[in-house]
Amino acid sequence: MGGWHTQHAKNSDAVHLAGIWDIDEEKRKLAESRGIHAYSSLEQVLADPQVDLVTIAVPNDVHRELAVAALQAGKHVISEKPVTLSCEDLSAMFAASDASGRLFTVHQNRRWDVDYLAMKQICDSGELGEVFRIESRIHGSRGIPSDWRREKEHGGGMLYDWGVHLIDQMLLLIPDEITRVSCEFTHITEPLVDDGFRLEITFAGGKTGYVEVGTYNFIELPRFYLQAKKGSARIHDWREPCEAVRCKYWHENDVLPVQTAAGLTKTMAPRDSVTVDRYQLPIPHSDVHDFYRNFCRAIDGKEQQLVTHPQMMRVMRVIEAAFASDAQGQAIAVSI
Repeated sequence: MGGWHTQHAKNSDAVHLAGIWDIDEEKRKLAESRGIHAYSSLEQVLADPQVDLVTIAVPNDVHRELAVAALQAGKHVISEKPVTLSCEDLSAMFAASDASGRLFTVHQNRRWDVDYLAMKQICDSGELGEVFRIESRIHGSRGIPSDWRREKEHGGGMLYDWGVHLIDQMLLLIPDEITRVSCEFTHITEPLVDDGFRLEITFAGGKTGYVEVGTYNFIELPRFYLQAKKGSARIHDWREPCEAVRCKYWHENDVLPVQTAAGLTKTMAPRDSVTVDRYQLPIPHSDVHDFYRNFCRAIDGKEQQLVTHPQMMRVMRVIEAAFASDAQGQAIAVSI
């Protein structure tokens, strides 16, 4: 992700890339060979008066340390996700931001994923009525990358890796108070950290959100599945448009039974064009660099930052509740 941020900064209309710092000398040499200034130390970065904003893309367990140091040096800070590993750490980071008068946020770039934006459009428009359940899944079949993401001490595991994105999306799709969290980890390929999980979130009023990440799935289930009072929507994967079915008429007087292997059924009889509309939503336009544009305008006092401190803390509280639920083997009552 450090390379990703570097390339976006080089081509940005919002920021100018002052340079990079990496503890790996070879990566510093590689940057210099590509015409990118490489600082000789973290202290040199923080002492440079031309540096207004520091983006942190390092293993998860040192986010707090580096963010606090940069904030105390008078820099605005973007942390890669997960912003840190606990609510306690996050509170310390907020305190450093408040004390320094500098802005602090986390790079929740997947708020610009087109599949999420399509679900957001469905929810916000009300075209399918009140939403009562959303299922969100990411499935792969290659396990966890062979690096620090497999190590517990560095904040490895898929709840911290992909889960933090999907939870953030879910809480924006269903902003109601959370009353219960139930989570189960999988350890198919990794004994020390979760290589997947199944997370059920219950909201006040009865709405539910289901978040699942799997790294040993050779057949993927749909990326999103949404149920609402007037219909359903599905996105198979991010490359495909959202399919929606809107119910026009609930009852049919002449429903024909369907022949199944074990007998007839009216309950599962398919719908037709008389009672439902079937359609696709165009894939939404998205520009992930809007994250940087917004944060720079927030620094200049022209906008409010999109990824706020309360949102960051809410996601972290769900993550902590998910760890507790898996450890205890039961659902956790919460007020989040």
